[in-house]
Amino acid sequence: MMAATGTVFVAAASSPIFRRHISLPVAGISTKKTNLSVSTSLNTRPSLDVSTEKPPTTRSVSENGSLEKKREDELEVDQRLSLNDYFEQSKDLIRSDGGPPRWFSPLDCASRLNNSPLLLFLPGIDGVGLGLISHHQRLGEIFDIWCLHIPVLDRTTFADLVKLVERTVKSENYRSPNRPIYLVGESLGGCMALAVAACNPDIDLILILANPASCFDKSQIQPLIPLFTIMPEQLQPQVSLRYMLSLMAGDPLKMVRATMEKGLAPQQTFGELSQGVLAMSSYVSVLDDILPRETLLWKLQMLKSASAFVNSRLHAVKAQTLILSSGRDQLLPSLEEGERLRQLLPNCQIRKFNNSGHFLFLEDGFDLVTTIKGAGFYRHARYLDYVSDYVPPGPSEFKQIYEPYRWLDVATGPVMLSTLENEKIVRGLAGIPSEGPVLFVGYHMLLGWELVPLVSRFWIEKNIVVRGIAHPMMFTKLRDGKLPDLSTYDAYRIMGAVPVSGTNIFKLLSSKSHVLLYPGGMREALHRKGEEYKLFWPEQSEFVRMAARFGAKIIPFGAVGEDDVGELFLDYDDLMKIPYFKAEINDLTEESVKLRTDIGGEVANQDVHLPIILPKPPGRFYFYFGKPIETEGRKQELRSREKAHELYLEVQSEVEKCIAYLKEKREKDPYRNIFPRLIYQATHGFDSEVPTFEL
Repeated sequence: MMAATGTVFVAAASSPIFRRHISLPVAGISTKKTNLSVSTSLNTRPSLDVSTEKPPTTRSVSENGSLEKKREDELEVDQRLSLNDYFEQSKDLIRSDGGPPRWFSPLDCASRLNNSPLLLFLPGIDGVGLGLISHHQRLGEIFDIWCLHIPVLDRTTFADLVKLVERTVKSENYRSPNRPIYLVGESLGGCMALAVAACNPDIDLILILANPASCFDKSQIQPLIPLFTIMPEQLQPQVSLRYMLSLMAGDPLKMVRATMEKGLAPQQTFGELSQGVLAMSSYVSVLDDILPRETLLWKLQMLKSASAFVNSRLHAVKAQTLILSSGRDQLLPSLEEGERLRQLLPNCQIRKFNNSGHFLFLEDGFDLVTTIKGAGFYRHARYLDYVSDYVPPGPSEFKQIYEPYRWLDVATGPVMLSTLENEKIVRGLAGIPSEGPVLFVGYHMLLGWELVPLVSRFWIEKNIVVRGIAHPMMFTKLRDGKLPDLSTYDAYRIMGAVPVSGTNIFKLLSSKSHVLLYPGGMREALHRKGEEYKLFWPEQSEFVRMAARFGAKIIPFGAVGEDDVGELFLDYDDLMKIPYFKAEINDLTEESVKLRTDIGGEVANQDVHLPIILPKPPGRFYFYFGKPIETEGRKQELRSREKAHELYLEVQSEVEKCIAYLKEKREKDPYRNIFPRLIYQATHGFDSEVPTFEL
């Protein structure tokens, strides 16, 4: 459960020289002032006093991973701050300037989880330390956040800034040696993070780098520095500040799209756009205070030295690293640099944002928490635990993930059936237990087409996060090659997928989760022609005794409809007869983690391939969840291999019965084809539930 707010950070062993309290308006959240305490001591933990006059919205996570229901007035609210808020809060922060660089904790956000890892934000060329302002509320739910503020008139060298961060890292690692420390840096801050990691390879650091300036020698602005120094003073500020403002604002069309997507009335949309444009133009003077001529020149020279400093030490960086690269960065060649760093760093992943600019963290539409979770970079200890480290998505996060796949629901009009305790079949998921542990065991459609409708419907209708047991290729690549990039599976990881292993199933069931298991695995999802709805399960039980150990309910289910949306044109057998495709399949298989190498038969380790499918006018998907099979109180009985195998065969038989039931009943569904469904929705409303066969 999340810890309550109102926490006060207590200084470490040495007290700060003095503390200055700066009242910052929390725009868009409350008209109250948030007391933000800034420590001026470089070796001291920042002190924070969070007002509790208006408790922040929190999201509780139950023991089984489901999201607890809240009253309507307690539901998640979008409290995301904007670029305008960045400038407004920067005014107060830079006016209180004085003293050396320091840490502050802007936790105007919700409560944190227990034992939250520490996140240190290292700013870019602006130095203010508010670059994560759009993400404070969500980051504060799962991290302790400290931000580095570099005063406008400060002239601390890059090497000394690195030492400052390094002292903090060592101090906090000494206090909590088993807790990772996140270094989140943009541009110049990315160089600081890399330098600290190079100097401390034995400390558990996680680097999140947005457009790091390690490639500043290739920047289009780098050759202009000499010209910039001799430019007339009356011209120089306007040119440089307008350029920096354009970098911060990013693509103007993105601001327009973000406003249009709110669904406001035309007059409101025009008014909001007009206010945004006027506000941006009015902040030139604020930017002049943040980056006056001498400071801007100092920072540009620092970028040059930082790049050289870091590139001479990249070989020493061992930290887990996530590079965030923008495709429209006008300051740095960030896409190219991201790929270069990915090749050089031993434990590095990259996420690309092709339509974003240099100041990625300040852009609408980018969510740092979702990105970290999707990449599998959120953990509390040295190694990632897919169960204890998992944070379920919130409503807005789910919507962001689900929207790109919504077309699949529209195209296939899923019908969900479940079985009540009295064995009555009902439409919907009323027969599904809300409390875990529950183990769903079923049939894997071609290419796993059923996953999106299944997982999303459980989230929408039952408020349940279904934890899918997935192939390791979604989490690990043995080498670079032709397999899809790991970013392809970010949405699956956010929605709770875990790599298949006995340990992970054990942990999920022990935490009372709802677990989704396909014994047929890849062999079912990549079946051959004529094998639709045929089960390919191992000879021996792989899950029965595990379920019995925790008294889990086993729910067999069938999924039907793949033959109504596509037809196999070239399957595995066909592809292996063609030399080109055979070579491709061999390459893909070599890149993938091997499974079930200790058994033979149909379900042994499968070659990775992509069958060629001819699409059809979409039919309909049908799901039938049978009556839950109880294992509570049968732990001793099911220790017997014979008894466990009997139950295993019973589950397999029930899955086959569910499939047979759906195949028979769908023949009587007048809305099986997409066209009757569209006509029905056009006349009854597109949010209406389309009828199906009689139960």
